[in-house]
Amino acid sequence: MDLELISREPTGNRKPAPLLFVHGAWHGAWCWDEHFLPYFAQQGYAAHAVSLRGHGKSAGHVFGARVRDYVADVAQAAAGLSAPPVVIGHSMGGLVTQKYLESFTAPAAVLLASVPTAGVWRVTLKFAGRKPLAFAQANLTLSLRPLVSDPALVHEAMFSPGVPAADVDRYARQLGDESYFAFLDMLALDLPRPSRVKTPLLVLGGAGDWLFAPGEIEATGRAYGTRAELFPGMAHDMMLEPDWRAVADRILAWLRERGL
Repeated sequence: MDLELISREPTGNRKPAPLLFVHGAWHGAWCWDEHFLPYFAQQGYAAHAVSLRGHGKSAGHVFGARVRDYVADVAQAAAGLSAPPVVIGHSMGGLVTQKYLESFTAPAAVLLASVPTAGVWRVTLKFAGRKPLAFAQANLTLSLRPLVSDPALVHEAMFSPGVPAADVDRYARQLGDESYFAFLDMLALDLPRPSRVKTPLLVLGGAGDWLFAPGEIEATGRAYGTRAELFPGMAHDMMLEPDWRAVADRILAWLRERGL
């Protein structure tokens, strides 16, 4: 599979482990290159972001893709790096990261506003109640694109009120389709199995996340034997929020604690 990989080479002393960022539903590698990739490169990390198949500039199709296919994409991207990477997954990419770690080893991993271990049933009901026509269209067309076709809903679902509308519009224009079949996997068909994961995990979330409530993020932390950390006032797209640097710095501190 020809996958897009956006890479930023480190400045200064090179850290031992590269970083591999995995985006969430509708997004692509571009969302990490706004702030995170250059920032982590400045801290000495080789920072890479992959676009899963059918996303960004990657080959392949979203339609029919399953979570296991996205796991294969992450495995392919990881295998092409200089060393096993620290994997950092956001939202759906967090679930893909969890599934990746069931079969592959990594020096560490980070979940940002991740799909909970219990799946997406709660946010599915929330979308159905908030946008019933778009939700019905998504089910009829087997496409999740209708759920992010309204910039106002994108702002409500993914960003805090303080994010300028112009920025939200720019990000919303870059959102693409998402696999309906991957959604079914996240709903019930291919949920994480935390008992199979031995990799140290940092679990982070936003206290103001519309998609995944703080209680769900905390439950994910407990499932992996750790305590989730919540950022006050922060919404779902943590890497694009105005206070993104606080999130990045917490990840940096955690990696340094582990000598990575």
